[in-house]
Amino acid sequence: MSISTAESLLRTSPGQSREPWQRTAAGANLLGPDGNLGLTIFEEITALAGRHGAINLGQGFPDEDGPAEMLDAARAAIAAGANQYAPGQGLPVLRSAVAAHQERFYGLQVDPDTEVIASTGATEAIASALLALTGPGDEVLTFEPFYDSYGAIIGLSGATHTTVSLDAPHFLPADGTLEAAFTDRTRVVLVNNPHNPTGTVFPRAVLQQIVDLANKHNAVILTDEVYEHLTFGPAHIPVATLPGAADRTLTISSAGKTFSVTGWKVGWLTGPAPLVSAVRTVKTFLTYTSGTPFQSAVAVGLGLPDQYFTEAAATLQAKRDVLGAGLQAAGLGVLPSSGTYFVTADTAPLGITDATALARRLPELIGVAAIPVAVFCHDDGARRTRSLLRFAFCKKFDVLEQASERLARLGGVL
Repeated sequence: MSISTAESLLRTSPGQSREPWQRTAAGANLLGPDGNLGLTIFEEITALAGRHGAINLGQGFPDEDGPAEMLDAARAAIAAGANQYAPGQGLPVLRSAVAAHQERFYGLQVDPDTEVIASTGATEAIASALLALTGPGDEVLTFEPFYDSYGAIIGLSGATHTTVSLDAPHFLPADGTLEAAFTDRTRVVLVNNPHNPTGTVFPRAVLQQIVDLANKHNAVILTDEVYEHLTFGPAHIPVATLPGAADRTLTISSAGKTFSVTGWKVGWLTGPAPLVSAVRTVKTFLTYTSGTPFQSAVAVGLGLPDQYFTEAAATLQAKRDVLGAGLQAAGLGVLPSSGTYFVTADTAPLGITDATALARRLPELIGVAAIPVAVFCHDDGARRTRSLLRFAFCKKFDVLEQASERLARLGGVL
């Protein structure tokens, strides 16, 4: 069979450098040895879950809507005609709400006119920042495991992706590893805290060490803090609040996780005006703007009483405990989760050494879907995490209880 014209246009000749799409795919572990593009593990597992009627605890999206006040505000904005382009920087009401939120919760003062931009989710803000600030010859440092979009965008930028390993069970950097990973080519250190996929909430000492090393090597700190309000015990510490951080830190968050509106894709970025301006330059030519009626609704959410935020975290913690008990009953090793939507389970106690293979079987075996942690790693990290699975507990209690009942059958079907 001959190769179609379209396929031939995507081929790379031997010795030719990778094209941007290939660097992106390779960064997200989607490029096969033959240069062909594969499915994301999320697409694959979701398809398997659908085929077998499994409970999908793979992807991190809630199965309940957000606060009524926000939903009503979005409907009212649509009815009032807020259906055209918002300003590229974001609606003033949202930028003001973000600034008020940063001061209210963290004592951070940001100028809504020059130090805040709205984005199409946190993902676009991260992409805009990396594309604005990094390129060939630069290094971008992340923890490993890392959210897959980080590797994709670093690859697209042409920068080199370097990592610091977070090893089970506590998923904290070992002594000396941060110092060893920073170099004078480290242009950006991208910190995901609370951390997906491990559920770790980094303590002040680790965050301050990152700040000190970024100052030493003159690196920009880019933080992904989308789970900032979803911690269970440890308090979230924004990196920008630490000594030496404010002038070099770009802070990113979004409405999706905090308010259970992941489909709205409304995020924001704050930081020093010169860095924000550089990011906005790139962001303008990606989406320009999006989600006009949702932006004003998110502004309503950011102004909700403290009780909303504390109850959201407490409810999620209770859900974590329900699923954790089910995972333990299944014979899996349950690792600590202090935040996010996720808990990591070790399949090694069941004699499993390849959690990726198990993840592909789980939907048919017991009707539950999960994501292997190895897909969030480079090759060495994948070997270190090959027995680990990530489960999402951001589901209704009855769904988690049903999943726990199904998990209890795991030992008997392996």
